[in-house]
Amino acid sequence: MAVLRAGLLGVGMMGRHHARVLRELDGVDLVAIADPGGDPHGVAGGLNVLPDIEALIAAGIDMAVVAVPTRFHEDAALKLAAAGVHTLVEKPIADTLEAGQRMVDAFAAAGLVGAVGHIERFNPALQELRRRLEEGELGAVYQIQTRRQGPFPSRIADVGVAKDLASHDVDLTAWVAQSEYETVFAQTTFKSGREYEDMITISGRLASGVIVNHLVNWLSPMKERVTIVTGEKGAFVADTATGDLTFHANGTIPLEWESVSSFRGVSEGDVTRYAFAKREPLRVEHEAFRDAVLGKPSDVVTMAQGQRTLAVIEAALASAGTGGSVSL
Repeated sequence: MAVLRAGLLGVGMMGRHHARVLRELDGVDLVAIADPGGDPHGVAGGLNVLPDIEALIAAGIDMAVVAVPTRFHEDAALKLAAAGVHTLVEKPIADTLEAGQRMVDAFAAAGLVGAVGHIERFNPALQELRRRLEEGELGAVYQIQTRRQGPFPSRIADVGVAKDLASHDVDLTAWVAQSEYETVFAQTTFKSGREYEDMITISGRLASGVIVNHLVNWLSPMKERVTIVTGEKGAFVADTATGDLTFHANGTIPLEWESVSSFRGVSEGDVTRYAFAKREPLRVEHEAFRDAVLGKPSDVVTMAQGQRTLAVIEAALASAGTGGSVSL
């Protein structure tokens, strides 16, 4: 395998994990790190911490990971594209649709791999869920709902909970269902004194007809990361915090209590918690990016897909502002 020279822009809360995985990845050599804020977590090792993106590019890199605040994504990505560097930016792709589209266009024009770090696609529970859906184990899919809530992370200052967290749910839902969003309706609240929303609920429908619902906030003392897919034969529950997947089957034994049976519609059946290999999602994501750079088959999340997710989030925020549903 050819050794790719990798650079990392940003070694904050997320960047430090990128540094670790890049150092452990076969076929990749982390040769340069840049962060104008220095190295708060001490991950540089023997590397000098470079001051900016220009210095990172001058180190002679083949690929880069951008893990800086969202508002800086466009500037870094466009400079990397101009320099011929394949790039993975953390999600969301950008802070505006216009910026995101410029990034998509730049990498397409340069013939480079442009990717977005929607890491939930690489969560073992969701990968196993999608595999079982493709094999028809649920039958027809009726509804996908997610809950992603927890305390406010002080590291986020430039976007609200919709772009930072709900983008995960939008991306994973479209990917699991293999269908794009058609309509969305959303509501937001502002409770923490910041200019950005800290709670959002999004409901909508995919082009396939599947109903979706997302509850996302930074206002809960409990951390929850749950995806529920309900369908013809029961419901899958994926806990992406633990990587667990459980199936609740519709019952096959008729209920003798007639009033309960007619009220519930379906009866409770067997509950199965699956055992499967659970690899670190960030490592799997980096492997996908590396393979894409090498021209191998890959499930990397493209910038075009990241832009589509941002469009759904912007539509949800627009809906919250107007009080009406938005068609995409």
